[in-house]
Amino acid sequence: MKALITGASNGIGKEMAIYLSELGYDLYLVARSKNKLEELKRELKTEVNVYEYDLSIIDNCYKLYELLKDEKIDIVINNAGFGVFCNYSDDTLDKEINMIDLNVKCLHILTKLFVNNKHTKRILNVSSSAGLMKGGPLMSGYYGTKSYVCSYSFALYEELRRNKSDKKISVLCPGPVDTGFNKRANVRFNLKSLDARYVARYAIDKMFKNKLIIIPGFAVRMGIFFSRFLPTKILLRISYNIQKKKDKKKK
Repeated sequence: MKALITGASNGIGKEMAIYLSELGYDLYLVARSKNKLEELKRELKTEVNVYEYDLSIIDNCYKLYELLKDEKIDIVINNAGFGVFCNYSDDTLDKEINMIDLNVKCLHILTKLFVNNKHTKRILNVSSSAGLMKGGPLMSGYYGTKSYVCSYSFALYEELRRNKSDKKISVLCPGPVDTGFNKRANVRFNLKSLDARYVARYAIDKMFKNKLIIIPGFAVRMGIFFSRFLPTKILLRISYNIQKKKDKKKK
């Protein structure tokens, strides 16, 4: 049994690697920091291969697949991603394009290639509760990328089902999680963050039960449910006020 995890050097990706190793999976771990991957490798008992790739560089996505396409990988977890906190007038376009390349293009490429690989049976795409909302002012690009992940994955699920494929796809949509996300996005969450270890294990367990949409945390599930009944403009105002409180520059 083998699994590929992108963004595996910390947070949810790291905890997923630990859990899958405990379950007996040999691992292929990808991140920008080889040192962190090597540290993680020394902690794990199964066979681990590490790859230092910046997957926001699209050519690296294809290179990674070429390296691994014959490795008989059972599970692919597209976890690599980050967010950008900004106003529409901020000079952050380069960061936002880089985010789109990683959150959207990389995930789409690896999903597309591995779903057509005869060895791969499961794909877990890591989105966010943001992907199930109607927009997130001050993190508009991030919300947009995660909406893409959800929409693409949901549609792919139905295509596979209609074709009676034995391949399964799941989407993880967590709320705030205690990871390095906050630091890179330069925000602080006001809601209590879930533990990355809990989220990772919850997601893996639900994936093996063929759950399509995986939402850890009762409060987040209820928030998403009730948001369906509010007008879009009201939701956007609420979202703006929540996002504004995350701004570290105002602290």
